[in-house]
Amino acid sequence: MEELKEKLKVKGLKLTPQRRATLEVLFNNQGQHLNTEEIYAIVKEKCPEIGLATVYRTLQLLDEMGLISKLNLDDGCSRYEFNNHDEDHQHHHLICQSCGAVIEVELDLLDQLEEAIEKEYRFRIKDHKVKFFGICSNCD
Repeated sequence: MEELKEKLKVKGLKLTPQRRATLEVLFNNQGQHLNTEEIYAIVKEKCPEIGLATVYRTLQLLDEMGLISKLNLDDGCSRYEFNNHDEDHQHHHLICQSCGAVIEVELDLLDQLEEAIEKEYRFRIKDHKVKFFGICSNCD
């Protein structure tokens, strides 16, 4: 939270109870890939006066600041997760086309591919995102 306070202060903003509650929801639900409405429902329990538009604006601000990551899992809505700064790259996702489950893949097996691309195309890769679509073991 101190890092967030400092980043907000630099932008001339404050850590409001709504911003704190929104970030706490994402931190406490790591790996859940919550959409805006799900985040709003949980935040509303702690801050009953909060509006959906405030949650949208807060998510956008936190994403711009690099504290959370916005995910497009091709299901028609944006999902969010707490940004773990210890990772060099975002992890990959397995998406079940039957039940919609999202499974995180912590392995990053693309290092050799990245090196080859950087060398061949003289292109410095900063990040990549990979999504695999299929059927999970529960639906198979």
